[in-house]
Amino acid sequence: MAISELDIPTGVVAHSSASPQRQAELMADSVAKALVYAVQTHGVASLVVSGGRSPIAFFELLSTQELDWSKVQISLADERWVSPDDPASNEGLVRRHLLKNAAREARLIGLYQPTDSVEQAALLADRALGQLTRPIDVLVLGMGDDGHTASLFPGNPGLAHALREDCQERCLPMQAPFAPQARLTMTYPLLACARKQCLAIQGADKLETLRAALIADPLQMPIRAFLHSPLEIYWCP
Repeated sequence: MAISELDIPTGVVAHSSASPQRQAELMADSVAKALVYAVQTHGVASLVVSGGRSPIAFFELLSTQELDWSKVQISLADERWVSPDDPASNEGLVRRHLLKNAAREARLIGLYQPTDSVEQAALLADRALGQLTRPIDVLVLGMGDDGHTASLFPGNPGLAHALREDCQERCLPMQAPFAPQARLTMTYPLLACARKQCLAIQGADKLETLRAALIADPLQMPIRAFLHSPLEIYWCP
């Protein structure tokens, strides 16, 4: 199955690449252009990215793009509640693979806070995100096999609140169904305010998940809440 066979909503743009490397190249070029435009237009740009293994090639390529990175804020759609030196940390991933080369001048607004509970950490992260320029200029999301995105996991008691369009919190605690379970996630209104929204997925299994999400309820498959304009989907086999 190809992404062209899916019933993609009007206004959503789907890009198909022949390989993960080509996908990363297309995304890096597109994201860099959007950041350049934001800096030129507003004097500052904001980029929110997701973690995991898939974005590494994209991060590496984006880090070499020539633009005024000193005027770019980078934050995370979600975070594992572990210190940045933990292998599972999204912040650590960004520091190793994105905040280098030309991009070393960018400013990172992390979500992790070393507190007594993930609930307290979410409150401090929410406060820190007050510094993030909004609307977000570029958002890059991923998607799990269960249809979650960021750390908006189906089955969480706080999911319905986090997906509300009028949710006042910028960051909330969430529990993943696998370790490390304690998570911090940006909420729907903050994520969805982004001017440019990208969803990066790879493989036939993720394409099947996307097909199911297109007809699902957001509480069952939270990525469904983002499947509308101005989303761009980047897929490769």
